[in-house]
Amino acid sequence: MKIFRFLLLITLFSAGLLACTSTQKDQTEATGKQRIVCVAKQLTELIFALGAGDQLVGVDLSSTYPPAAQKITKVGYHRLLNAEGIIALKPTVVFHDGNVAPEAVMQQLEKVGVPMKVFKDAHTLPEVKALFDTVAAQFSAQKQADSLKTKLDADLAKAAESVKQYKTTPKVAIIHFGRVINNYLVIGKAGTASYMLEMAGGRNVMDTLKGMKPLSPEIISKAQPDIILVTDFGYDRLGSAEKLATLPGIALTPAGKNKKIYRIEEHDLIYLGPRTGENVQLLMKLIHQ
Repeated sequence: MKIFRFLLLITLFSAGLLACTSTQKDQTEATGKQRIVCVAKQLTELIFALGAGDQLVGVDLSSTYPPAAQKITKVGYHRLLNAEGIIALKPTVVFHDGNVAPEAVMQQLEKVGVPMKVFKDAHTLPEVKALFDTVAAQFSAQKQADSLKTKLDADLAKAAESVKQYKTTPKVAIIHFGRVINNYLVIGKAGTASYMLEMAGGRNVMDTLKGMKPLSPEIISKAQPDIILVTDFGYDRLGSAEKLATLPGIALTPAGKNKKIYRIEEHDLIYLGPRTGENVQLLMKLIHQ
């Protein structure tokens, strides 16, 4: 009898969710607007830039730009999502870039019929411009995408001209706090952050590392960076350059001795988007001061 009741509850729960999904689909067709949960910060910023931010009903914790995104309901970190939180928002679609977890959550969403739209993440300028077009197609916003591309090109040209004034190339280390593993990490050379750093006239000293590695005294003291950039969540966790200098090995570096440890917004550094040209110019001023 207990097993029968359990199966009945599951059946009713699934039927309810399917009914909701069907209702939301009808509403979407009637209004032309979707109820989107977006769990990729690069996509969230782009959706707002395309003028479709009002169709977002949920975002992940890393979606912190623009400020309006911070007022939207959170559904967990993109690598630590919560299925119940997403389902409760009754989305007509979930947008992501494939960098999502845990797998069981994604399977659960699929099982109850929540549609998924996966966008290929963009690591180069041609790729990000293609992403503008792909996402714009979801909202019939090609004109806005073309404007974003024009502005991006103009901002990057300005940055390329500005960087010529600097005659030195600072050695920079980038530290990021990994929320899933609860640890400070150093970012290796391959990746968007290093790409932007090069455009800003700097050099990532972790040029032998692939991906992100846990911060250790050996890694950071051997690299001897002139500048250390710390992404916002990790910086705010300790609160000051002085406290960050107490992390393993940092006090032994020129950056630690000279207190050249700076906070930088994660969304300005580790993905490409509509503001990348502006962000390169900001980064340039930060590392050359």
